[in-house]
Amino acid sequence: MDRTNVLQEIRKMRFEDTWNEWKKGCLTQEEAGRILGMSERTFRRYVRRVEEEGIQGILDKRLTQASSRRAPVDEALGLVEKYRSRHDGWNVKHFHFWYRKEGGKRSYTWVKKTLQENGAVRKAPGKGKHRKRRERAAWEGMMIHQDASSHPWVSGQIWDLVVTMDDATNEHYSMFFVEEEGTASSLQGIREVIGKKGLPSSLYTDRGSHYWVTPEAGGKVDKKNLTQFGRAMKQLGIEMIAAYSPEARGRSERAFRTHQERLPKELALAGITTMEAANRYLSDVYLPAFNTEFSHRAPEEGSAFVPWTGDSIDEILCEHHERIVGNDNCVSFEGRTLQIPSDRYRLHYVRATVKIHRHPDGSLSLFHGPRKLSDYPVEKPEIPKTKKEPRTKAPSTGIRPVEAHV
Repeated sequence: MDRTNVLQEIRKMRFEDTWNEWKKGCLTQEEAGRILGMSERTFRRYVRRVEEEGIQGILDKRLTQASSRRAPVDEALGLVEKYRSRHDGWNVKHFHFWYRKEGGKRSYTWVKKTLQENGAVRKAPGKGKHRKRRERAAWEGMMIHQDASSHPWVSGQIWDLVVTMDDATNEHYSMFFVEEEGTASSLQGIREVIGKKGLPSSLYTDRGSHYWVTPEAGGKVDKKNLTQFGRAMKQLGIEMIAAYSPEARGRSERAFRTHQERLPKELALAGITTMEAANRYLSDVYLPAFNTEFSHRAPEEGSAFVPWTGDSIDEILCEHHERIVGNDNCVSFEGRTLQIPSDRYRLHYVRATVKIHRHPDGSLSLFHGPRKLSDYPVEKPEIPKTKKEPRTKAPSTGIRPVEAHV
């Protein structure tokens, strides 16, 4: 039973119950009409129908009568046969154009419904939920976006442009080129934002592996198993928000389209071919000009940025790795042996758990609890020594050199 017939039966039962109560004198006609959602006059008309035709008299007779405008069965079958014989595989809109061109009078909706009901064409899948553009954040610092774009910014070279921008004002706080985005570049972008403005409330990113752990490809992110970047944001109290579609990152996507259109032309005009020169141009020329042209006021007055008042921010915005000290009072980390220097607190740290901080520039710091034990600079690659060519004796001629006499 379809929905219309079900509603008809419910309507009939409700009227019958109310009508019986009215007949017993428990209800007035006005009260009965109010219960059924109709006027007193309409209730009296329904009572007359029931007295003349029985309870079936209140049913909508339009549901049992065929419309005079309904197409004959032969016409519908002829349309399906015409489609299958001459236009099989055409989309309905294309077929309807030719149907009207050859004298057909029916609407596009009727043609589509007829073909679908007879299995000639399939119903199109749903188009998903209606999307509505999200309103901007009310204050600057309430939400910032971070994303990267791979593009041939300089002729013959593909770099990643890492951008950190404000949702409320569209202002770009950080912008630089790297060979490939990752944990270090993302931490650098946040570091520049905190240095200029302070701590933001939230950060909106894609589901890149350096931002999130995603157990299933295309699935939801794991908010408990954090990456190095996620750990740093949690330590700073910055909420991370994952985007699940390009449309969700619409503002940053539109900004990157503008950068891809403008920035390569400006770099070419300036004769820039190296990443170092391109980053200088970004900070000195392009970024200030872009913010002047495209940034705007936040919807409301105020700022959600909070000044950083803790210890060294660099020890948070870096990678943290735990290691156990060996019997030689050294720690092994990615091929390097880190010797722990002597101090006045302990004779040694053998078998102790320590934490290694790897900074974006590649330098290392070693911590035991909150206390820093040592710093280790970037290890420069050794320059291979050139082998000296062996001296060769000149062939003997049997002639002794003449000694000079003074």
